[in-house]
Amino acid sequence: MEIQERIRKDLDKFNESLRKIDTVALTEKESGIVEMAKLYARDSAAFEEKRDYYTSFASISYAHGLLDAVLKLHAE
Repeated sequence: MEIQERIRKDLDKFNESLRKIDTVALTEKESGIVEMAKLYARDSAAFEEKRDYYTSFASISYAHGLLDAVLKLHAE
């Protein structure tokens, strides 16, 4: 799988996690983490536009990881 495909795959996971986050009552700290994740996702898009695919992939992977951690705190 090419790096650009991996970026798209993680972006899809990130967006799916964002939809799930909308159904969760977040603490103030968790909301801050979600906002940070959104900034990393935005950075990922900017790096991808510059064709810096490795940094783009790292950014979106980190963004998705942050959301995943918040979701796990609220898992049943």
